[in-house]
Amino acid sequence: MKGVARLAIAGMMSAGVTHPLAAAPLNTMDEVGAAIQACWTPPADAGNSSVTLSFSFKRDGTLLGPPRPTAAKVAGDDKARKSFIDAASAAVKNCTPLTLSPTLAQGIAGNVFTLQFVSPKQ
Repeated sequence: MKGVARLAIAGMMSAGVTHPLAAAPLNTMDEVGAAIQACWTPPADAGNSSVTLSFSFKRDGTLLGPPRPTAAKVAGDDKARKSFIDAASAAVKNCTPLTLSPTLAQGIAGNVFTLQFVSPKQ
């Protein structure tokens, strides 16, 4: 797993959905993406907005540094942009550490992953 891996999960999860973090270990990056998306609560009145974050994990499911925005298209002013990006970053931070299966943990460490967060259609 060299280079940048991409999570193929769109950020169109409903606000208020939670994911039981103490559930069975995650086996795939799709499951990791779904777990993080379940923690996502976009700001109210986000309009048609999206942000892509890049981040890496350690083998124990914790983050290796903070998530970084790599692309953002946010409706509104600078305050709205900051609020949207902060909410996406908070979803990643608040949802970790994740419980990873031993197989996934072996291949995940240090790789850069991206995940797009998209506001729900209004």
